[in-house]
Amino acid sequence: MSLGPLLSAPPPIPWHAFAAFAALAIGGAQLALPKGTPRHRMLGYVWAGLMLVVAISSFWIRQIRLIGPFGPIHILSILVIVTAPLAVWYAHTHKVAAHRGAMIKLYLFALIGAGIFTLLPGRVMHAVVYGQ
Repeated sequence: MSLGPLLSAPPPIPWHAFAAFAALAIGGAQLALPKGTPRHRMLGYVWAGLMLVVAISSFWIRQIRLIGPFGPIHILSILVIVTAPLAVWYAHTHKVAAHRGAMIKLYLFALIGAGIFTLLPGRVMHAVVYGQ
């Protein structure tokens, strides 16, 4: 495993990946730690912000194209841009079940699910994890 391919990748790939790594770690902590605390709220804002960075930066990553410069992952990015603020709003309006469901789905599908596809041959993260 070597970070070389990631660090030498063109922008925005490195900061997209590092934001995703941070979101993966913070999101895992959020799922494991007590809910409703000031720490949970603060980390939740950070996590939602990181998710928006990951989603927005994906629009400049165009390795897989389906319609013009965009691919299927960009549909997921649009869903994240809509769902992350909506999930925060659910928390503010005390819709705890809706908040929990939206956040868990974002973590599982937008981070872990999409992250698995970055390990396909030819992708930067494949080179990071498995070498060239």
